[in-house]
Amino acid sequence: MRTDESPQQQTLAHEVEAAAARIADSVITSPLQISERLSAACRATVYLKREDLQPVRSYKIRGAFNFMLQLDEEERARGVVCASAGNHAQGFALACRQLGIQGTIFVPKTTPRQKIDRIRHFGRDRVTIEISGSTYDDASALAHRFADRNEALLVSAFDDRRTIAGQGTVAVEIAQQLDTHPDAIIVPVGGGGVIAGIAAYAAEHMPDTKIIGAEPAGAASMIAALKAGHPVTLENIDRFADGTAVKRAGTITYDIVSDLGVDVRPVAEGAVATEMLAMYQVDGIIAEPSGALASAAVGAPGTGKPVVVEPGSTVVCLVSGGNNDISRYPEILERSLVHEGLKHYFIVDFPQEPGALRRFLNEILGPDDDIAMFEYVKRSDRETGPAFVGIQLGAAEDLPNLLERMESSQIEIERVHQNSPMFRLFA
Repeated sequence: MRTDESPQQQTLAHEVEAAAARIADSVITSPLQISERLSAACRATVYLKREDLQPVRSYKIRGAFNFMLQLDEEERARGVVCASAGNHAQGFALACRQLGIQGTIFVPKTTPRQKIDRIRHFGRDRVTIEISGSTYDDASALAHRFADRNEALLVSAFDDRRTIAGQGTVAVEIAQQLDTHPDAIIVPVGGGGVIAGIAAYAAEHMPDTKIIGAEPAGAASMIAALKAGHPVTLENIDRFADGTAVKRAGTITYDIVSDLGVDVRPVAEGAVATEMLAMYQVDGIIAEPSGALASAAVGAPGTGKPVVVEPGSTVVCLVSGGNNDISRYPEILERSLVHEGLKHYFIVDFPQEPGALRRFLNEILGPDDDIAMFEYVKRSDRETGPAFVGIQLGAAEDLPNLLERMESSQIEIERVHQNSPMFRLFA
């Protein structure tokens, strides 16, 4: 990251400092905890900045309060509106209730029920929730139209300096919590608000600290913007990491990230799912997909991770949120198994005769392999019948032997790859 920031970025760094004082009574100083698991794996000191422990379980509370605390009486009387995939809405709702402001919130239909319930809990009678659109970008367009029609003030989730400055206060706390500045801070990226604020503050106050963005590979709008030289709208996105799945990075945030030369790297959604499970099972942390982005990105040299952590270095990973619906864990486990090479799908054309399935099990499966899915309808008027079969391996390296046994079998077997519509239908 470049440290020769412009006067505009210096001003933003000062705005971040002012925001830290302004919102001090509305947020907690979130813990900075050493991750023994990641530190051992990387042979370094890896901290987790636990923004999942904020009152609304995400850092979004910072931007919402910093924005709304600066409104004058006339602006508060007009009412406020926002669009959100869930986390910004919770911070917005809590700010509306505590500050006595009437608000309207647009959330996409894909927002987890858990997040919608929490929005209602925090806002109570101070907010109205409108559930519409398939993505955050759809909800954002509706919020903009509502603001124009009703003269309400739009509280941006990321593309406003007040929001950016509030979210950037995470960096102020990190600087205060460590005796020396870390070598790197890894930050999840969606619209770009938190990384823009952190990068602007770090450029002036932590010039030796590298700020690295971790963006979901299936919704890499900031990476696309940096490549194109301006924000672009992605045609399709993977909505798994719903808190960071935006089709278009912010205009203001892009300018800051681009001007400061921030490095943003893609992280596979499957790797995020694997990290979520590790955080839950080993660390006892319930992270939402976007909350696990930063720590999913880091690894020791040779691991193939997007962010290589040098032995002996000090790294901070931002756990941005913990609003995860428990009903999503089957999908999380599925994505993890596929990403780790442990689960594979096939179409098997079984002979319609007794003993066919038994031969398949005996001849094809290894001793540690298991049938994880079997979809089959027997048809008596045909010689063969296809079945959709999911196989979970004992170890990823067992796949070549499995494929070799399939190739040698007299049963016709076709592998279903991840880019196939058939894969997405069942998996």
